[in-house]
This record gives sequence, C-alpha cells and structure tokens, in this order.
Amino acid sequence: MARPVSKLAPGWWDYTTLDAEILRDAARLREGDMLRLSRPGFRVVFYETLEEFYLAEALEYVAAWKQATPDNPAGICGPIGPTEQLPLVARIVNSIELKLHDAHFWGMDEWVENGKPVPATHPLSFKKADLELCFNRIDRRLRMPACHLHFPTDDLSAYSRSFDQVRCVVMQGGQGEVKHWAFNDPLPRKGRYRDEPPSPEQYRKLRTRIVDLHPVTLMQNARTSGGGNVALVPSQAATVGPVETWKAEKVSIWHAGAHDNPFGMRLTTLMIAKRIPDSSVPMSLLADHPNVQFSVYRKGISKVAAEMH
Repeated sequence: MARPVSKLAPGWWDYTTLDAEILRDAARLREGDMLRLSRPGFRVVFYETLEEFYLAEALEYVAAWKQATPDNPAGICGPIGPTEQLPLVARIVNSIELKLHDAHFWGMDEWVENGKPVPATHPLSFKKADLELCFNRIDRRLRMPACHLHFPTDDLSAYSRSFDQVRCVVMQGGQGEVKHWAFNDPLPRKGRYRDEPPSPEQYRKLRTRIVDLHPVTLMQNARTSGGGNVALVPSQAATVGPVETWKAEKVSIWHAGAHDNPFGMRLTTLMIAKRIPDSSVPMSLLADHPNVQFSVYRKGISKVAAEMH
C-alpha cells in the first residue's frame, strides 16, 4: 500500500506520511503513559519547573567536562535551540572554577548560504550564539583552547573526524517540529526515495554534511528566531550526522515545549520506546541508539485535543 502524501509539503517526507494508527496512538498518550514508555536504553524524565529543567541541561555540560583529562579528553555536543542553558553553563563553570583545558565542545550545526556555512557575524549564526551566550562569558583562566571548539563551519571532514579523536560523552539536542535532531531533516520525495523514504540503515550512513531544509524547519526557525520572517532564514545548513551521533555515548534530548508541540513530543517518545524507526521521523531513528534520554518539562507537553483560540 502506497504511503500517504505529506499534508505539510507534498514534495517531502515527514511524519504526516506515517501509518494513521501510529499517529492515533501517539495522540492518545497521557503524561503517565509517556513516563511508562521508558525502557532499557531509553529513559523519559519529567521536570516540574523551567528553572530546574534548564539547570539540569546545563549540568550535563559540567558533568561531561569534568571527565576530561590530558590522556582522555572529553566533551559535549550541544544545540542552539534551546539556548537558555548556555549562560547557566558559563556561570557554573566560573563559580566552581572548573578548568576546561582538556575539555571539548562541538556545535552541532550552522546555517549555510551560497554553499558555505555563514560566518559568526551573521545575525542567526549558531557559533555566534554559543560564543556570546556561553564561551565568551567563561573566565579566561578556565577556558578551553580555541582548537577544542569544533563547529561545522570550515572542513566538514575534519569536524567529523574529531568524533574519533575525542570522546563525546553526550550529544544534546532539542526536537524541531519536523522531528529532527540537529538539522537531520526528512529527505525530499524524489529520485530513489519517491515512493519510500530512506530505510533507517540508509539514513544512519549520513555524516556531517550540508542539507536542504524541510519547509517546516524554515517556518519553525522563522517563528523562534526571526520574528516570523521566513525570508531571513537560510534554506540550507551544515549539520552533524547520524554517523557522529552514534559515536556519542549518550544522546540527550530536551523538550521544553517551545520548539515542538504536544503531539510531536508524544510521537517520538512512542516511536523510540516501541522501536519504530522511520526516516520520515528522523528522531525515531534513535530507537536504535543504546543510550537515549528524553528530558521533558511537564507543563510543556500539555494535551492533544481540539481547542479554539
């Protein structure tokens, strides 16, 4: 039976092309159901306040960096979206005087214009946000060397190789409305993938690369970062891939309810818990990663019901 055509962008794959039963099951999930979907290798954690939520996210940076030694450097790969944790990271590092000389950080993605990642002077630059919100706020005595900051902005092959050279303790991320982590979006519905999206095995072979962004991703980033001005948002990005993601010891996804909606958070929780990987929902491919955690702000998951506003 042919898969449905997307309701969002007919030329693309996305979650609206899934079997209707999966979508119905996700919509029915209650808060307690989501917690009970934890299983070995996949943990769902709730936080009651945003303060506690973002503090816990910031502490993941500190916990990863504390494991770094001269003989065993270690680090964390982190997102822009959310960003609220970043100033907290700098404040904690300064407060406890944590020396980061053996620590590393990977920025997970960056916008691309005219075939090249944008410079840090671009108003939407993720590197710019990381530096301004976190790393430039860390005391100079404590900062990691500049060469320990890895961004997908120059040699993407070198960026990819760095995951073999340094231990990635955790890869953090948020979840976009198209159900991506980083910019691992669903693929266009064309060529060899006209009738079926890539298999999970095919998608997982993707490395750090420049990608075309799904229209839903453009709309989301215009909403969250550009005041709704879609024209400001580049249509391509450089992003860490599944290959590098599977080299991280843990994948930690943070759901504050600001980037994806109540239905989307339920859908990926269900698909990972029940081991239903499908590349039209890239986040669901984490069903095959050995150590994944969803951290959820309880009020952010709300409910899936008809409400008129």
